[in-house]
Amino acid sequence: MVDFKTLRFGIEIESTGQTRDTVARAIQSVVGGDVRHVGTPSAFDPHEVVDSCGRIWRVVADSSLSDASPDKRAEIVSPILSYSEIPELQQVIRAVRQAGAKSSKQAGVHVHVDCSEFDGKSLINLAKLYHKQEALILKAFGVSEQRMNRYAKPMNPEFIARIEKCKKRYASEINRLWYGCHRANPGRYDPERYAAVNFTSYFVRGSVEFRLFEFPTTSLHAGMVRAWVIFVLSLGARALNCRCSSSRKRVFDPETARFDFRVFLLHLGLIGDDYKSVRAHLLRLLPGDSAYRRGRPKRDEKGTKKEASACVD
Repeated sequence: MVDFKTLRFGIEIESTGQTRDTVARAIQSVVGGDVRHVGTPSAFDPHEVVDSCGRIWRVVADSSLSDASPDKRAEIVSPILSYSEIPELQQVIRAVRQAGAKSSKQAGVHVHVDCSEFDGKSLINLAKLYHKQEALILKAFGVSEQRMNRYAKPMNPEFIARIEKCKKRYASEINRLWYGCHRANPGRYDPERYAAVNFTSYFVRGSVEFRLFEFPTTSLHAGMVRAWVIFVLSLGARALNCRCSSSRKRVFDPETARFDFRVFLLHLGLIGDDYKSVRAHLLRLLPGDSAYRRGRPKRDEKGTKKEASACVD
């Protein structure tokens, strides 16, 4: 059995409000090392922080952030990180926030799960697990209509239909299943990448990218980022560990949504006090009650209030 704490990840955090140099130096204040202005390609104007461990944190321009001036569009691209390095990532986010960087309606967060341990079966399981719970996931993360229409489109039902018809479970088949035909050497900026769960990234970087995250306010929130990363890692571990998965889509029921998603999180292994804050962040937008499927008895409403208070930064 694969423990999700053994999986690696990367993250991209889009921000506005501060220059790329300022953001890079805020990162340096946490990870140490040196800041260098690479400058090329000029469209991205990259700054790099080579930290004390030799890892490279990049801060690049992002043209999609059109609600900010060009000099204050800063996308943080982390190196490959492990579970034990999540607290350091949180410190980076807090330092960047304190330096004056913020989020916006156009800014998003993308989490990559390293798929070096995945084969064709586990990649298919990952697609099916997400597809089954997609309605709950999109509601839980508060994904805006604007983001779903452009940058994080719901999973293509034709992709799932091709998976269901395919008898082979080889990694070499994923390309054909994703595109509908074999596409040699797909590019990093292929239009198919604009999906909530982006498998184009698998062919380019060896990771599956989750593009559906966005901050509810302009504040960069370290606790929410931790919750998103742990959710992606736990979903990846579930795909690796299960023999097979159903792709039958769960119907979103607002009366039971909070309870249903809490049960799903527990199935992913997010149990106990260690993940209390994670559950609180992931459940906070869903209606219903997390402990009672059809509503808590009127005489006792303490549980819901306690859960909501666990949303720490």
